Amino acid sequence: MKKKKNKMRLKGQLRMYMNWPLIMTVLLVAMDIWVYSADKKAGFIMTVFILVYLAIAGGLYFYNRSLILADLIQFSAQYKGIEHILLKELVVPYAITMEDGRILWGNDAFIALMTGPRKEKYLSKMIPELHAGVFPRGDISHAELEVTYNDRDYKVEMRRVSFEGFSQKEELLQIPEEEEFFVAVSMQDVTELNAYIKENEEQRMISGLIYIDNYDEVMESVEEVRQSLLVALIDRKINKYINDVDGIVKKVEKDKYFIVLRKESYNKIAEDKFSILEEVKQVNIGNARSATLSIGLGLNTATYALSYQYARVAIDLALARGGDQAVIKDCNGIKYFGGKKEQTGKNTRVKARVKAEALREFIVAKDQVMIMGHKIADPDSFGACMGLYRAAVSLEKKAHIVINTVTESVHPLYDEIAESPAYEDDIFLTSDQALDYITDNTMVIVVDTNKPQMTECPELLRRSRMTAVLDHHRQSSNAIENAVLSYVEPYSSSTCEMVAEMLQYIADDIKIPSVEAECLYAGIMIDTRNFMNRTGVRTFEAAAFLRRCGADITRVRKMFRDDMESYRAKAEAMRRAEVYRKEYAIAECPGDIESPTVLAAQTANELLDISGIKASFVLTVYEGKIYLSARSIDEVNVQIIAEKLGGGGHINSAGAQFGHTNVKEAINRLKETIDQMIEEGDI
Repeated sequence: MKKKKNKMRLKGQLRMYMNWPLIMTVLLVAMDIWVYSADKKAGFIMTVFILVYLAIAGGLYFYNRSLILADLIQFSAQYKGIEHILLKELVVPYAITMEDGRILWGNDAFIALMTGPRKEKYLSKMIPELHAGVFPRGDISHAELEVTYNDRDYKVEMRRVSFEGFSQKEELLQIPEEEEFFVAVSMQDVTELNAYIKENEEQRMISGLIYIDNYDEVMESVEEVRQSLLVALIDRKINKYINDVDGIVKKVEKDKYFIVLRKESYNKIAEDKFSILEEVKQVNIGNARSATLSIGLGLNTATYALSYQYARVAIDLALARGGDQAVIKDCNGIKYFGGKKEQTGKNTRVKARVKAEALREFIVAKDQVMIMGHKIADPDSFGACMGLYRAAVSLEKKAHIVINTVTESVHPLYDEIAESPAYEDDIFLTSDQALDYITDNTMVIVVDTNKPQMTECPELLRRSRMTAVLDHHRQSSNAIENAVLSYVEPYSSSTCEMVAEMLQYIADDIKIPSVEAECLYAGIMIDTRNFMNRTGVRTFEAAAFLRRCGADITRVRKMFRDDMESYRAKAEAMRRAEVYRKEYAIAECPGDIESPTVLAAQTANELLDISGIKASFVLTVYEGKIYLSARSIDEVNVQIIAEKLGGGGHINSAGAQFGHTNVKEAINRLKETIDQMIEEGDI
């Protein structure tokens, strides 16, 4: 078979233009037919005219066609040359590379930009960020990123350009058919643009609030004649600190300040980690207590009103976490500074009375109360639930306690209550049962946690129209929202202590059965390690109240004795404990025993009795997860360490969970967190 010759043809608008003589000929022939029908002589004359026209038009068409094609070829060659010159002299650096970053061609601007001591073949040799891994591959045909080169910022755009059949036509370069594409790389200098964006960002105004946490206590600890001097010194510290970074301070109340800063100023004070927190503590003119500050700032907002709203949320969170810290809230999340020391508890119980009266009003307004603590209930959580159960019953309301897993530490008390005829059969409910019981007229009370995902049944919170929270852990950013009552006291030893105080105000002459008093007493005893940690005047007052209600401390102590297997497991975990950086004890507790999380907490407490240990961390595997128990005495804030790992708790008692069972990986992450926080000065 003979191959058909490829003829060069015109196309597009030019082809239409060149075909006009043929179209005119068709029109003339049609007209000639009409003339013939009218007059044959006139038709014959017009036929001759058409033939003459056709001969002249045909001759001109075929004569000019070759000239036009030659002119088009010449124009195309000149156009390609102009296009090449324009691309070569383009002010934007432009290059063509292979998929591995090998440079095939670059325009003048690119060559001038990449001029160095020696000419590199690969783009990554000059700009490490532009390695083969960032080039568009597979279904991705376009990629962008910013790089820095020679102290200039560039926005790099990379486009994948396909050249199918390139290897068949190109004799000098052989490319596999599946890889017949190049990458076009363009670099736009955005140094000035970034500088303007940065300057605009740094000029953005930030609203903030500063509160003196313990104003009344500090004033009471100094002579009256010196109180004005103490206030003046604190004012001077705050004003000087903010004025040094070109900020504005306005005192709105005796212990509250409103501040306005620029973003640039915030960056400066964030670098020194809000040293004003420590400076104010050093103000001493004979006052027995040091003043502490809480700071809240609202960042990265579209309006000043929203910035102030963020600042209010931040200062509330700082106070809920115990004060003596700065909380920064923006649209991306929350940051914490300070909070390394434990806040001193207040001896007055006014707040407890106010919260108790408010809780009583909410309970009275509902028909039913559901109380739940955190998952894997401990004695503090269980005891607080029992205390609030008694409060609801004393107000003649139906009450239930939601508990899914009964751990070994609460088994004796749980069994005694569940088997007692003095209590209804449905006093304890599982999560599924609780969802069947809840109605629109049910109040949900959460104790010993302020994180919704840590509760026994998070779905109850979504269905409840009235929720209250009582907790002694530092509040985190993902706290329970829309609670009608939130009583969070980080300086309390336990939630049972808080509930024991409130019970004295909820109902007059409330009668607490001895078993419930023992539940509350057990919660206090366990969380304070037999009244050795985090105890204050109010802790012993709450314990004394429970003793008067019939709590048997000897019986409670017997309940929490270890069996031989648990004692051996704890001793083995302590024997194999690792001392990291000479100050941090890290141990692994076996998970094949009953209540391994309780044993891990006990082991962490025991490790603190070793001289030189500032903090202890014990990990154990339970129900497909790794649980971490962290403890300290007063030198290290384990709560901020636990927060870095996704957990929380107290300054000297905290915990976290890992969503896997690789203990080695969890220990490495813990060590990395400790190293990072030591380097940054957080611990």
